Amino acid sequence: MNNPLPDVASSELSQALLPLDWVGMQGIDIPLTLDEPGAAAPVHARADLHVDLPVPQIKGIHMSRLYTLLDRFAEHQAVSPASLAALLELMVASHADCHSSQARLRLTFDLLCKRPALVTQGLNGWKSYPVVIDAQWQQGRLWLEAGVEVTYSSTCPCSAALSRQLLEQAFILHFGAGPVDSAQVSAWLRHNGSHATPHSQRSVARVQVRIDQDADHLGLHSLIDLIEDALGTPVQTAVKRADEQAFARLNGQNLMYVEDAARKVQQSLAMGFPVSSVSVRHLESLHPHDAVAWSSIGHAPTFGAVNEGRRR
Repeated sequence: MNNPLPDVASSELSQALLPLDWVGMQGIDIPLTLDEPGAAAPVHARADLHVDLPVPQIKGIHMSRLYTLLDRFAEHQAVSPASLAALLELMVASHADCHSSQARLRLTFDLLCKRPALVTQGLNGWKSYPVVIDAQWQQGRLWLEAGVEVTYSSTCPCSAALSRQLLEQAFILHFGAGPVDSAQVSAWLRHNGSHATPHSQRSVARVQVRIDQDADHLGLHSLIDLIEDALGTPVQTAVKRADEQAFARLNGQNLMYVEDAARKVQQSLAMGFPVSSVSVRHLESLHPHDAVAWSSIGHAPTFGAVNEGRRR
């Protein structure tokens, strides 16, 4: 029982003596508290964490050290730019004997936000927003990006124009070119206003932004609000008929191609985020394929922040 346990990571060399960019663990389940306004309950996150291994003669890193640091972080710290920087710096320091100088951490989780109905007072519901936080410690500083996914409704402008033309033709066919009575027109529209309807579909915007290392918070709620305000038609939770009617009005007032959606979101980000990427996807109801668009400011879009197939 008193015999020392073997440690081949320290006593043996690898067969191939090569440096490694990153070594670590992926998909660790962990409860995390967010240092965000309005975020109280812990979220169930999954963490990937790595350090570099630059010395070829060192066979392996100390994965238990990384896990312990993450576990202590989750128990005592809330997620913020400052706390993430401290954790990453500790990860590097814990591997001084491996000559590590870089560390990185990815956190993925769903952020639950309570959203009010459009019209009905006191009616609320919960929406889930997939979030990814990418943090890296490099050359003594923090590099931090946040990615969020927002679901919205998109109504095709071309389809809307074609529908209006059909309604116009039906109106002329019914009433002719002479004078008409407003009451008759109102009654006709009540029964024939949807003679043709434009196609619309559930759509997804994925946004990735660079966050300043000196920021007080990640700003996830405000980022989500910014995106939803730019699009104008975020999907709803609890609704009554008045809310559904208000949603129909919003769709009619915010007709958009996929190109429109990408531009609207990117424009809304330009002032607050000098480095950002946008990916939008319209799950077409007209076609069996999707319409997509990308845009970026400050760097090429990578979209690793919110994995395309993570929930689908």
